[in-house]
Order: sequence, then C-alpha cells, then structure tokens
Amino acid sequence: MVTLLKDSVSKSRKPLAMLRSRLYRLKKRASDKGWFKSAVPVSFPFERGAPDASSVVEAKKNYQHSNITQKDETFVLYRIIGNDLVPRHAKGQSRQNLAFILDHEPELPGCEKRFVVNRLVDSEEERAIIGMLEAAGMPYLHIPFSWEDYRATSWDVGGVPSEYAPYSRGYSRLSDSEKRRVVMRLFRFKNNYVMNNNGARNAALQDGKKLAKWVLPWDGNCFVTSAAWQDIVRDVTARPECPYFIVPMARMTDNDALLAEEERPVAIEEPQLIFRSDSQEGFDPECYYGRRPKVELFWRLGIPGVWDKWAIEPWDLPCPEYSQEAGVYAKAGWVARLFSGQAHLENTPKGVVDRGVARNDAIAGLLEHLDEQAFQAHYQASNTCFIGSPSTMQRSFSNDQALYSTLREAAETALGRGPYSVVDKKTLPPSNNSHDYWHPAPYYWPNPIPIPGLPYWPRDGKRVPGTRLYEPMSDNYDRMRLQRLFDDTFVLALAGSATANGRFDVHAAQLIRRWFLDPESAMSPHLEYAQVRQGWNRNRGSSSGLIEAKDFYYFLDAVRLLEQRGALSASESAAFREWLAQYLHWLRTSPQGVRERASLNNHGTYYDLQVGAIAAFLGEGKLLRHTLLDSRCRIVQQFAADGAQPEELKRTTTAHYCCFNLQGWIHLAQLAESCGEDLWGFEGPQGQSLRKAMEWLLPFMGKAWPYQQIDDFDTERFYPLYHAYREHYGIPPGLEHIEVPAKAAIKPLFFPHDGIRPFWQRY
Repeated sequence: MVTLLKDSVSKSRKPLAMLRSRLYRLKKRASDKGWFKSAVPVSFPFERGAPDASSVVEAKKNYQHSNITQKDETFVLYRIIGNDLVPRHAKGQSRQNLAFILDHEPELPGCEKRFVVNRLVDSEEERAIIGMLEAAGMPYLHIPFSWEDYRATSWDVGGVPSEYAPYSRGYSRLSDSEKRRVVMRLFRFKNNYVMNNNGARNAALQDGKKLAKWVLPWDGNCFVTSAAWQDIVRDVTARPECPYFIVPMARMTDNDALLAEEERPVAIEEPQLIFRSDSQEGFDPECYYGRRPKVELFWRLGIPGVWDKWAIEPWDLPCPEYSQEAGVYAKAGWVARLFSGQAHLENTPKGVVDRGVARNDAIAGLLEHLDEQAFQAHYQASNTCFIGSPSTMQRSFSNDQALYSTLREAAETALGRGPYSVVDKKTLPPSNNSHDYWHPAPYYWPNPIPIPGLPYWPRDGKRVPGTRLYEPMSDNYDRMRLQRLFDDTFVLALAGSATANGRFDVHAAQLIRRWFLDPESAMSPHLEYAQVRQGWNRNRGSSSGLIEAKDFYYFLDAVRLLEQRGALSASESAAFREWLAQYLHWLRTSPQGVRERASLNNHGTYYDLQVGAIAAFLGEGKLLRHTLLDSRCRIVQQFAADGAQPEELKRTTTAHYCCFNLQGWIHLAQLAESCGEDLWGFEGPQGQSLRKAMEWLLPFMGKAWPYQQIDDFDTERFYPLYHAYREHYGIPPGLEHIEVPAKAAIKPLFFPHDGIRPFWQRY
C-alpha cells in the first residue's frame, strides 16, 4: 500500500514538473522578447521638459554681430569609414559603398569632400580603402588602430551598478536584450577605442572648421545626390543664423536607385548634423557606438524625436542637460544612407529593433575577437599559473635548504598516504551512490526542538563534528580526502621538480588516476551533495559547498608539472580533461553553481578562482577573460572605499574571513598575472582595490583584533598577505618600522581552511 501511494505521488508530480518547466520557458521567452514591462528602474529624456526658448533669439542676435557673417557659404563634407560589423553589415560593405560614392556621387558645388579612415582593424581592408582614396585623389584623415593602445584599454566596470554585474542575481533576471546592453556598457572603453565613433566625428569637426563655414562630419555610408545637395544648400543659406542643421536620412536597399535623377526616397531616419564653424558643441567622446552617440547631442541641443522616449537605464550614461545653444537648429534637405548589405535589417517594421540587436552582437563579436588576439599573446594553457617550471623549482629550492628539507619531508609523508577515492568514505550520500562527493553542511546543527520543515538550524562559526579537516569522524565524508588529494599531489609534484626523484611523480600520478580516471573509484564530476542539510532542498547540497573544491587552482599546476615530465600518458591527460570539462559545465550551469557565482562574499571570490583556474587549464580563454571581468566587478562590490570587507565583517569569525577572502584575491591576481591581465592595479570608481583592502587589513598585525572572532586565529596568516603587498606595492603605509619575518622564516604549510597554498613562498 505504501509503495502504491509513493508511486501515485511520484506520477502526480511528473505532470506538475512538466507544467512548471513549460511555464518557466514561456516566461523566459516573454521576458527576452520584451513582452513584459521591465522591472529595471528607468528615466526618460522628455522628463527634463523643454529647453529655454530665449536661446533662439540670443543666437540670432549673436550671429548678426559676429565675424562669421563675413565668411563665404562654403562646405566641407567628411565621410567616416569605420569597421564593418558583421552581421550588422555585410563583410566589405564599407569598401563597396566607398567605391559607389567615388564612381557615382556628383560634384557638390561649394563643397570639398574629405574622408576619415577610422581605426580599421583589418589591415588588408585598410590598405584597400586608402588605395582607393589615393587613386581618386581624395584627401583623408587617417586614425590608425594600435594593438598596444588596445591592450591598454580596460573594461568599464564602474559603469555597471553592482546589482547588475554579470555574476549577480539582478543580471540573471534581465531580458536578453537588457543583458546585451549591460555587456555593451562593460565594453564601453574598448568600443570607444576601436569604433572611435564620436572621436572621429570630432576629429573631422576640428579639421573642417579651419577649412569652411559649414562642416558635415557624416557617417561613411552617406551619399548625396545633386537634388539632395541643392536642398541642403538652399535650406542652410536661408537660415545661416542657426549654428546646427539636421539632415534626415533615407535608408537604401538598392544603391543603384539613387542614380535616377527623379529618385527622392523618404527620409525619416535618424538625421546627420551640419555644424557652423563657430558652433560651440561637439560630440561626447564618452558615448559609445551602438548606444546613442549622436542622439546624446540631439538631447543637448533639444532636437525632438522618438529618442526623447528612449529609456535611460541604470547602466547607461546619464541623460545630459540642455546646452546653452539648445533649440538653435533647423532642418536642411536630406541624405541617402547606402545599403548595409543586410536587407532584412533595413526598411522593415522590426528594422529598428533588429538593427540594434545585430549592431550590439556585431560590436561584441568584434571586441571579443580582438580581446582573444590580445590575450593569446600572453597566455598558454600548458604554462603553470602559480609556480615556475620544473627547472625553476629545482633552482629555487636548492637555494633554500630549510625549505627544501621541509618539502622533502612533506613529500615522503605523502608517499605513505593514499591513493584516495570518494568510494572510501564510511557513509553514503543521499543519492546512495558512493561515487558522488558527500559532505554535510558544516554550520548547520540538528534542531533540538522538532519543527516541521526546519530539522537543522545555523550556528555561524561552529562546525558540526566531522566537518573539520583531520578530526575524528571526518573519515565519514569526502572533504578530508579531497584536501589530501590536492595537497599531496601538489607537494609531490613540487618535490619531483626540486629533487628529480621519480618516486614522487609516480605516486602523484597514481593519486590522479584513482580519484578521476579509474571507473571503479572515480568521483562523479559534480558537487551535488556538498554541504547537505538533511531534510532541505530534497537532500541536495548547497551552493556554498562548491568552496570545498577551491584548491583546484594549485592542484592543476601540479598536473601541468606531471604532464611536462611524462608522468601521465596522453590518453590519461585527455581523460582527465574530459572529466574536468564536465565538472566545469556543472559548475557553470547547475543551480548550485549559478547561486555560488552570485555570492557577494568570499564564496564568489573562490568561485571565480576555481572556474578561472580550470578555464586556464583547459584553454578556455574566453571564459577565463570573462571570469576575470567578474572579478573586477567583485572588487567594486566587495570592498569599501577604505578597503574594508563589509560582507566578511558580518561573520562571527571576522579575522578569519577577512584574511581568507583576501588570500583568495591574491591567488586570483596571480592567475590574472600569469596570462597578462592585471588585478593588482585595478581600481573601482571609489578607489576600491586589492591594494586598499590590504592597507586596511595589514595594520592589525600585532594588535588586538577589534571585531568579532569567536575561534582561535593564527596571526601568522597576516605574513603572506604582507609579503604579497610588499612585492607589488612596496612597504605598506604605517608599517615601515614593523618587523615582519622574511618569507624563508615563515612556515610553508598553513591549515588548509586558511586558504594559503602549500609552499606559498615559491611564486
């Protein structure tokens, strides 16, 4: 009867689960399509009200009394040729449209034509375009692309509020289009360098104001017919007191149509601008391509349009105030915009939205490609991230006999332990599968008062028996064995490098085989039963359990050393990477992994360290770069301007967690440094940085800790932090007269819970 009841309940749950799954997919699709109103707080430009009308009268008066009235009605037209953005444009479309302009555009009376070749990253395309201009005798400004300058260009981390950082829960709730816009804001500085949209316009303005009364700094795909030019000149010369003119655009899907004399397409698209040479306003170089760089000037000048109802989102640049010249503009003629090569993105009802999506995807794709090229110049997956090569290790330890002796002793001890496996534990996980990693939540104790739904209750800082490493009962679970695996493999690999003794490599390789490769003993590639609270979450683990595998970062350096010395066969290395790839996928996609990535304290730090180290080992360069981007966002979120760690100061063991978190940051900075990235020098908008964090913490060395710390605390944990600071920044301020032991005099082995890797001195 009980069995039948269970089967009935199980069957009834399946349709409900399917319904929930379908509702989730429908809700996500609706959100991504923009069917629901966004919960993101926004403002709108129209909320500013109308500009001051007196500026129009003042402008007319000023013009009548200025020297500009003596200038002839001369014009200079610039076309800015930038990078083709596939799939927004067809590849080579800018060059094709330039050829059409050079072959078919008529002479424009009273107007000099010039071009701007703007930071083309494709050197072959750049040479072809410059060759065409020179062959046609067309003058041009050349703004070159520089790899050195691009590599020095950072992310705009401070532009995205922490609640919408890519790792955050707030970001996960955004629609796909909103997520794209957050990513575009993070790319802003790189976008501004490569696309240089407003920078090139301003360069044309500056050059053109010396040449003519009227300057037209236009997009490279603009084409002017004879009829359009007559209309522009007529309208401008009729109202020369206006320092600005808007010229509406007509999007073309067939360039040849412009060759018919009677052709006059409907011009209703976002206009181009004409500037009088004494105009005061220019384009804001802070505004980035794909997010209203020209419209920002419309807002300042009070030029009305649909853009007044475009939302200003929390990650946008703020809407500007009106200029003193607001309202002082007129309309002049029209201009054609040549075909982009993508007809479905032009004159269609969905064109504006689809163009925006394609534009953002294309910019992100280009910048990702450039980032990959820049990154690969400094990164190689086979290189160790935290220690040197075997030959470096051998020289390093031979120069420090005390450290060498300690390493040799630790390695000999490790030879007598293991190999380890998850199947050796004395209790089973809730899955009853011995291959699944299993460990109870360390700070959740059985509730002495039986309350339905609350069988356990938290005691922060007080560990449940068996959850502290190496204590009685820890053999019941897998945490101790995992730590032994990490530490012993690492120590043995170091000893193999320092001594050239093959015994150490042989045993280290056997540790890897039994834990990861042997089907009878291998661990399942997940942590679904890490830090389980019985009776909660269907007896699955919690997101915080992922931190128990935090030390993959130095373990993987040990694997690299063993592979370099041939201790693992090619097939074994491939099998290990397959296991690691499956585990990485679980880390990134499981509910536990997604929640851990969104953690605001040390768990987020060590999530980045674990994912970043595995990505570096597997050659996942894009994931590694984006993980280090997450880390920059975390620095802004985790540290106060003075360097304090508010999240860690909420705990009952604050000295431990402040040191533990900062130690994780040191390892992340070392990982970044190993592939040419810099976290040591990163600063947030309020000065948040690793340097400030160390300067806040280190002055507590040798003093009473003023915050809650209910456990014993090893004060020597300050020493590795001190030496990391000194190696990167010099002597910490205020500690010039404090005596700190040299690195060689400090113990090389700390308790694993402290977050300091074995033989930390060898970096």
